[in-house]
Amino acid sequence: MNIIQRQIGTYLARFLTRPHRNYERFSVLTQEQLDKSLEPGDLLLVEGNSRVSTAIKYLTQSTWSHVCMYAGVDEDGQRFVVEADLVEGVIRSPLSKYDGYNLRICRAANLTEDDKMATIAFCLERLGHQYDTRNILDLVRYLLPTPPVPPKYRRHLIAFGSGDPTKAVCSTLIAQAFQSIKYPILPQLRQVSEGDVPAQCDEDILESRHFSHFTPRDFDLSPYFEIVKPTIKGNFNYKKIRWFS
Repeated sequence: MNIIQRQIGTYLARFLTRPHRNYERFSVLTQEQLDKSLEPGDLLLVEGNSRVSTAIKYLTQSTWSHVCMYAGVDEDGQRFVVEADLVEGVIRSPLSKYDGYNLRICRAANLTEDDKMATIAFCLERLGHQYDTRNILDLVRYLLPTPPVPPKYRRHLIAFGSGDPTKAVCSTLIAQAFQSIKYPILPQLRQVSEGDVPAQCDEDILESRHFSHFTPRDFDLSPYFEIVKPTIKGNFNYKKIRWFS
């Protein structure tokens, strides 16, 4: 049964990653701006142009269908990202792969240098891991009408993938990397009674969500990640914009 599921998943992966012909670019980021603005450990949110991208955007009600981590410059001087690819699994890809796509840069706030390197190392150590093909079957399943489940429980239904630690999807790979250093993404408040917390503790107790519950948009929504916009960094002056009229 696992072999059959894997074969079906592989077939669906190749079908779903075929790009759409019409892709509307609204981002005005140049490759040069991207190169100057990115720091190792930054996340790139991507609006993809494939069938599976459309499905993910529909399911998550978000612009973003993919997330990858910028890891820096390789031994050949090429800037690269680490990502979980639907067909190839966890791989290194040149940053230029996403030239021409709608992108957003997310940066973990106040991350220490050691923890930044630890998140990158976490992703690099998983190079070669397979993409979780159960994720593809889940995507097809979730294209069905929304089940009659109260809204507060629906997030738990969108637990993409099997949870196998040797497999990954794009958002779970990144979520695991940050959870490994106990960095918050979208934690939930832990309900505790007075007797469970030391008397001197007056702060909220946070609880991590399971990594399989994260989707690309969560890094955009997270209050702990900055949105970096290269076009307004530095001496931005809207008066100097040349408008077509």
